[in-house]
Amino acid sequence: MPQRDERRLEDVPNVGPAIAGDFRLLGITEPSQLIGRDPYQLYDALCAITGERQDPCVADVFIAAVRFMEGAPPHKWWYYTPERKRVFAAR
Repeated sequence: MPQRDERRLEDVPNVGPAIAGDFRLLGITEPSQLIGRDPYQLYDALCAITGERQDPCVADVFIAAVRFMEGAPPHKWWYYTPERKRVFAAR
């Protein structure tokens, strides 16, 4: 698996201050902690912690961040929207 050297969450493509804050709320404080995580479980956990359904696009960003840290090329978050829609529709 390729090693990424992003030091801050905000160094991960598509992750700005708000998403970094969401990750921190989930106990993720550094990019390497995204490796091996299920972005859909992260989204569900965020909804549970905040007590409200988050915008589904947050799941797209979570997918993009996890996949990037696992070695995928950097894609814009909306690249993963079709996948997220399929997964959410199957729930």
